[in-house]
Amino acid sequence: MMRQGARNLARRFSRLAAAAETAAAAPRMPAFDHVPLPYDGPSAAEIARKRAEYLSPSLFHFYSKPLNIVEGKRQYLYDEHGRRYLDAFAGIATVCCGHCHPDVVDAITAQARRLQHSTVLYLNHAIADFAEALASKLPGDLKVVFFTNSGTEANELAILMARLYTGSHDIISLRNSYHGNAAGTMGATAQKNWKFNIVQSGVHHAVNPDPYRGAFGSDAEKYARDVQEIIEFGTTGQVAGFISEAIQGVGGIVEVSPGYLPLAYEKVRNAGGLCIADEVQAGFARVGSHFWGFETHGVVPDIVTMAKGIGNGIPLGAVVTTPEIAQVLTRRCYFNTFGGNPLCTAGGLAVLKVLEKERLQENAFVVGSYLKDRLRGLQEKHEIIGDVRGTGFILGVELVTDRQLKTPAKEEICHAMEHMKDMGVLVGKGGFYGNVFRITPPLCFSKEDADFFVEVMDVALSKL
Repeated sequence: MMRQGARNLARRFSRLAAAAETAAAAPRMPAFDHVPLPYDGPSAAEIARKRAEYLSPSLFHFYSKPLNIVEGKRQYLYDEHGRRYLDAFAGIATVCCGHCHPDVVDAITAQARRLQHSTVLYLNHAIADFAEALASKLPGDLKVVFFTNSGTEANELAILMARLYTGSHDIISLRNSYHGNAAGTMGATAQKNWKFNIVQSGVHHAVNPDPYRGAFGSDAEKYARDVQEIIEFGTTGQVAGFISEAIQGVGGIVEVSPGYLPLAYEKVRNAGGLCIADEVQAGFARVGSHFWGFETHGVVPDIVTMAKGIGNGIPLGAVVTTPEIAQVLTRRCYFNTFGGNPLCTAGGLAVLKVLEKERLQENAFVVGSYLKDRLRGLQEKHEIIGDVRGTGFILGVELVTDRQLKTPAKEEICHAMEHMKDMGVLVGKGGFYGNVFRITPPLCFSKEDADFFVEVMDVALSKL
């Protein structure tokens, strides 16, 4: 009995010593003038118990002991104990203005006091005002907006419209892409990790134009030739459309090869198809240099889909297209009960205003470029970093155990994330092999935050 007590005491001292060592080695987080409210809700353990009993078993979480996040302010999150964390994931590239931005909160609460929901069968200015403001951010004749509740819904609608408009069924997507988890979008998604065994017809997956892992390196013409061969050998020669992300988010922050999208768009349009830009993760100023990811490639799509950053965390998505293409939905009745809800669209309009007022696109470009340069410096120091990629505040750091073979460092990234969390930094991961840090912070992230982030990652990688 005494020996067991001694062992328990020894383990306790060991844990305390390890915690003290981590605290001593941890870089200092930037100062922030905010005191979180006292938390008197259930503990992480109690929430985990309820989640296991009452929520879907498909849900998963980061970290060996999941965090109970109870408050957010700008680029920071707080757990049940009041501990502050730098948020470098932003709820999967969703929180663009910063957590609980007062302008967005005020717009939502003001609308909630007046009218939470009616129906698009009546007139309400909130949906019209937001649609007008959103259309002003898009090029060409992209000015008709359909509101949805999520990115999955937006992509489902875009694929439906392309098929109706062209009279064709075949959709071309890219391998390693993610477009949603409903029937049509699951078909367009091209990773087995996210696909169930259900009917997913009429989708062809082109070779991914991935400069790091792709079969042709950065050779855009060879990748585009594959699109042409799909049209010639896998379809009637006529297709409904081509859907792609400019930067694959779930796929591991993969930038498609420069010059690829103009070539692919040309081949698809020659086959009668429409070009769909999935901007769910890369849109809303996140790339920094432009408002939309597709703009970095010099193309103008026929349909643009969006969600996540559109509402700073509000359940909101949208499809924007031309007046001519939009007419296809008048052939039958198309309706979405909550799409364009006044509460959500009032919040969405506030998000656009904050992005402009606080010049967050410029900040994403300046600070994102600085952060990328610092991450490349880490790459020179740590052999485990195989690639640093992305732009603005949608950046990826791929970990490999062998740079020549590009062997995915799957376990190592999990250990690094635990170390970073212990030092106060939350970051995402993704990619087909789950070995890529997904760095998608709120757009108010500062240079001081970037320095802290890199210093913490440096310490974490040094511990592997």
